[in-house]
Amino acid sequence: MKMNLPPILLLAALIACTATHVRSDASDHRYNEGDAVPLYSNKVGPFHNPSETYRYFDLPFCSAGDVKEKREALGEVLNGDRLVSAPYKLEFRKDKDSEVACRRKLTKEEVAQFRTAVKKDYYFQMYYDDLPIWGFLGKVDKEGKTDPREYKYFLYKHIQFDARYNKDRVIEITAKMDPHSVVDLTEDKGVDADFMYSVKWSDTNIPFENRMDKYSQSSSLPHHLEIHWFSIINSCVTVLLLTGFLATILMRVLKNDFMKYAQDEEAADDQEETGWKYIHGDVFRFPENKSLFAAAHGSGTQLFTLTIFIFMLALVGVFYPYNRGALFTALVVIYALTSGIAGYTATSFYCQLEGKNWVRNLLLTGCLFCGPLFLTFCFLNTVAIVYSATAALPFGTIVVIALIWTLVTSPLLVLGGIAGKNSKAEFQAPVRTTKYPREIPTLPWYRTTIPQMAMAGFLPFSAIYIELYYIFASVWGHRIYTIYSILFIVFIILLIVTAFITVALTYFQLAAEDHGWWWRSFLCGGSTGLFIYGYCLYYYYARSDMSGFMQTSFFFGYMACICYGFFLMLGTVGFRAALLFVRHIYKSIKCE
Repeated sequence: MKMNLPPILLLAALIACTATHVRSDASDHRYNEGDAVPLYSNKVGPFHNPSETYRYFDLPFCSAGDVKEKREALGEVLNGDRLVSAPYKLEFRKDKDSEVACRRKLTKEEVAQFRTAVKKDYYFQMYYDDLPIWGFLGKVDKEGKTDPREYKYFLYKHIQFDARYNKDRVIEITAKMDPHSVVDLTEDKGVDADFMYSVKWSDTNIPFENRMDKYSQSSSLPHHLEIHWFSIINSCVTVLLLTGFLATILMRVLKNDFMKYAQDEEAADDQEETGWKYIHGDVFRFPENKSLFAAAHGSGTQLFTLTIFIFMLALVGVFYPYNRGALFTALVVIYALTSGIAGYTATSFYCQLEGKNWVRNLLLTGCLFCGPLFLTFCFLNTVAIVYSATAALPFGTIVVIALIWTLVTSPLLVLGGIAGKNSKAEFQAPVRTTKYPREIPTLPWYRTTIPQMAMAGFLPFSAIYIELYYIFASVWGHRIYTIYSILFIVFIILLIVTAFITVALTYFQLAAEDHGWWWRSFLCGGSTGLFIYGYCLYYYYARSDMSGFMQTSFFFGYMACICYGFFLMLGTVGFRAALLFVRHIYKSIKCE
């Protein structure tokens, strides 16, 4: 595993330096008065369906000339950005009043197209010197009308840009739609539309380095911070009380067990053993389907490493607001470069479990997470193609991702697997395993796997569910999330609670003389992922206004992959904690 860490650290530093360079230099353009400043139209789409976005000129806007596409990075394409030159010309520090961008005769079909867009609350997004601009396409007049057939639909045709500058740099820009300059789209008939715009420049003292700060202030407002910190304190208090309560009980029970077993050793040797000591000859018996178990362990370790590196980049400020595609680029590249960790961990653990076919185990490791993700992507990308949405990846981008998988991910996975096979590590078991397994006694229903998973997943989920709303509102909405320090604290709490509750349930399982704890500890640790997916159902139907087949399939499809990743990662955390605990308690007693 050590062989793979230096390249990953190098990668993290490279991404951080590159992103910081992009932040300070990519838009660090200096302009003279009258210079042309790049303005790009990005996309349009229903406001409540963040995944359902279309190219700006998929709607029948008129263009001032040849439309030029901006060359985009991998992360921007994955984010659904499709930047093209806008029909408006905003020269630096040059005011304009009701300038006509273009005139167009809208046909009956184009009027119907715009009306549908207005009815669905379509918004547009543009970028001016890499600063984001939003606005709605039109408005619906419902005043005094109860029958939807009486509603009137209007298209805004006049945009008012308010730009601010500091010396020779653009600092801020906003767009307002003139509510009095509209085109009536209510009737199915052709209309004339003069698309106009005005520009007003003003001076500001805000330094260029701080021009992005206003976009992160929305999530840092005092009342939002109070909610976040209340969430943290509530989670910490709840977790400390419950874990402290469980820890006290567990410590006292273990102490009593150790004293009891010590007395038994001093008493008659033929006294019958009970409890978890009774199954000492079976507790380290290797699990069934050990190839799958090792592959899940390797994939979970890789995803845990990926999450840690993403948090490192977030905490140093790489993922600032509207750094287009930075998160997606980091996810793709770091996942590819950490595949060696998955190969090493899975294969070395598989060999410790006395597995023979390590090549098959390596293939299973490579496909365990990527396989479901690839199938989900194929389905959702097909849906996006049918909808002609920007979420559909171009063929060239798919080729690039395939090349990354072929030339980076797969070779590193194989190299990690070879290193794991050659590590020749042995499984450290403090007691001998008997030749024949003991029969597991019949247990009450609440000690079976599914009830135990429900108990194990509830406590970690209760520690994070308040913060989940803000994350969902950012990923599946238009909120901006920048308080990564709080999110990191929540993540640490999640890991601690997952590890502790898994250890507690593992002890109770062993005390009931059930030695099949390997898979149970993994499933109990990962069960929080199932709770998060259950929260997806609640969020979709109760907290959001998402609708339509495409948005629904994207939301539940990609959230299924994310929750599956959480299942593997937290399952690995739970198993490793349980393994440390089981080794410790059996080292502490004398077993024949």
